[in-house]
Amino acid sequence: MTTREPADVPPGETPDVSGAFPRLEETRLRELEEWGERRPTTRGEVLITEGEPEDTFFVLLSGRVAVVEALGTPDERVVRVHGPGRFLGELGVLTGQPAFLSDVVVDPGEVLAVPAARLRSLAARDSAFGDLVLRAYLVRRWLTLGEGVGFRIIGSRYSAATRKLREFAARNRLPHRFLDLETDPTAEQLLRSLGLGPADTPIVLYRGTLLRNPSTAELAPTFGLRDLGHGGEICDLVVVGAGPAGLAAAVYGASEGLDTTLLDGVAAGGQAARTSCIENYLGFPSGISGGELAERAVLQAEKFGVRRSVPSEVVGLAERDGHHVLRFADGDELVTRTVIVASGVRVRRLPVPGLDRFEDTCVYYAATPLEAQQCVGDPVVVVGGGNSAGQAAIFLSGHAAEVHLVVLEHTLGENMSRYLADRIAQDPRVEVHLHTAVEELAGADGRLEAVGVRDTVTGAQQRLPARDLMVFIGGEPSTSWLPDSVALDSGGYVLTGPGARRPGRTGAPGDAEPLLLETSLPGVFAAGDVRSGSVKRVASAAGEGAMAVRMVHEHLAALR
Repeated sequence: MTTREPADVPPGETPDVSGAFPRLEETRLRELEEWGERRPTTRGEVLITEGEPEDTFFVLLSGRVAVVEALGTPDERVVRVHGPGRFLGELGVLTGQPAFLSDVVVDPGEVLAVPAARLRSLAARDSAFGDLVLRAYLVRRWLTLGEGVGFRIIGSRYSAATRKLREFAARNRLPHRFLDLETDPTAEQLLRSLGLGPADTPIVLYRGTLLRNPSTAELAPTFGLRDLGHGGEICDLVVVGAGPAGLAAAVYGASEGLDTTLLDGVAAGGQAARTSCIENYLGFPSGISGGELAERAVLQAEKFGVRRSVPSEVVGLAERDGHHVLRFADGDELVTRTVIVASGVRVRRLPVPGLDRFEDTCVYYAATPLEAQQCVGDPVVVVGGGNSAGQAAIFLSGHAAEVHLVVLEHTLGENMSRYLADRIAQDPRVEVHLHTAVEELAGADGRLEAVGVRDTVTGAQQRLPARDLMVFIGGEPSTSWLPDSVALDSGGYVLTGPGARRPGRTGAPGDAEPLLLETSLPGVFAAGDVRSGSVKRVASAAGEGAMAVRMVHEHLAALR
């Protein structure tokens, strides 16, 4: 048993925030006793250790517990304090990820300890209790992300390598703190204390371990993001891409008994995770961020036993012994009976001279809290006429000094939902430039100063002040990894159903006319934005992912 004595513990307990720290009723505590056991606690006892898997669900029956960051180090800090009736831990209890904080007994008492596996079973049986725990853990994760709790990334905001690490952490919703060499004096002080200089950055500090410019693949296992099982296994289904279509396919596939693996090159959420608020998704009248929607879907997938691996860059697909073989950038392979291609689209770059000078430092293709932090107090230009650009303009207007929305279309409503176009038109914080195109970027040393634009109707030119440029001009299908046997349309999107039929089919089992979402390669299906003719909306993508699983079952049944 590990013991520690946290210093400077405030009296009382931390107030509840938006349901993050609910107090369980006596009837609920009595029910939980059937699933766990009572344990006495001693002062200084560490119930949950930062960096270790959260394998137990603790409910505090008496005494007090402090939640501590960087326990036992000079940076130790008490984040919150809990009293009787509250349950401890974070999302790791449900996902198996390591803890980002330690829970230490301040005043001795008693806890109820329920194994995490039993908790998940109970939550599945009792939806009200499951919803209570899930909501609390989701809000706790939201709080830790906002508080800068977790591992530390030290580097320059103008460094491409630093930005890649920050985006990986943010898009995977990993609690962390960024120390910017450009603006934070403690960053350089910390480097000096480690015997390092700015040239050694970016670095990552976690549990006393220092990593110099680690790759995202090196970080992922540390935080429980890679799980491909044992080598040599043949999956029933592999879903490539963890956007809304891929997540839905994984959830439905696993829930219907298929041995399912979910892969993504960066993070769950796809293009949807790049938006701060999705307001037209069924069931969320007040909207939901793309990141939270993805996080909820990942929890569902893991609940049904989906194995997922992030980052896993798929670079090839081949056939071997009647199965499909996925080849990864690192040389590994994964064998499966069926594949759902949900790899979505890659962001489209702005066709303007000099983009390369600023793309790693001042050009962004998302509008999440990470990007908002970057542009606080800065003038910002948002380019695009769709919903993503509109949501970005509204979101960033609450952080930036000024926001200019540059739209090629002649009206906002041409490619943007009416509710959003109306809101922008009524928002004085957003200046809209219709029928306008970007022609140049001005600045020096990788730091943007202005964006030159031209009115396509009048020909008038002007320079808009800008320190940050947000680009939302659509995407290009992510299909370069597919073999020639998968037919594409003229735009590079995957053809499915009868339109994917190729000459030479024999009509034998497994080689009949393609099913509804099946590609020209039997056993390979496509869903979401990557599919030819798809509707580029979150709800339709999720629907296609679920429907693709139905087609997978039909394909497998035909082979039996």
